[in-house]
Amino acid sequence: MRDTMAKACAITNKTSQVGGGYSTKVRATKFNPITPSRRYANLQKKRIYVPELDKTIALTVSTRGLKTIQKKGAYRALKEAGVVK
Repeated sequence: MRDTMAKACAITNKTSQVGGGYSTKVRATKFNPITPSRRYANLQKKRIYVPELDKTIALTVSTRGLKTIQKKGAYRALKEAGVVK
């Protein structure tokens, strides 16, 4: 369930968003309101090996954060995000 997972990505700081309000037709009549829904970020628990530190770090990252790590490299991405010093 979502209670055991972190609420934000360690790399991109993505969190959940509230979305889905009224359609144009409903806005005109105001008779059939739609309750806003919460959209969760696609968070994954991953263990990432950092060769510069010779360590494995367990993180909760979004899929966009995983692409950032793939592009920049683990150490640089984690350092820019402030996860490692």
